[in-house]
Amino acid sequence: MASKTKFSLRSKDRDSYLELIVMFPLVSIQSDEHLVAAGKVMDKLLAQRNLDHGEEMYLDALSDLVATYEDKHHAIAPASDADMLRHLLDMKGVTPADVSKETGLPKSSMSEVMAGKKQFSRQMIRTLANYFQIDASVLTANF
Repeated sequence: MASKTKFSLRSKDRDSYLELIVMFPLVSIQSDEHLVAAGKVMDKLLAQRNLDHGEEMYLDALSDLVATYEDKHHAIAPASDADMLRHLLDMKGVTPADVSKETGLPKSSMSEVMAGKKQFSRQMIRTLANYFQIDASVLTANF
């Protein structure tokens, strides 16, 4: 037996949601041109200061459709360990020598990572995550 999901929108929210559906239907993105058009709709909604519940629900659904298309057709490769380390150093305004001094990580290991000769080790990931106060998963993309 099928179960019923209780879902409804208040009249005003339903009206704004349906108005958006009529203007730009929620269907799978099929092309880059369709992607651009979806982006314009999203930009217009995001530029509004206060979205009602119907508009928020529509924007969430359209964002999911855009993300699905982009993941399939325009996937972005994860940053290399070298790029990630450079970014973290820049963001914190420190040098590899500073990090080595404060964490005990060998300067040579960090130099090898930055030169692309070596990837992060598990120990480096734990130490750098603690030092930069980030989740370790950020550093494991290439692990």
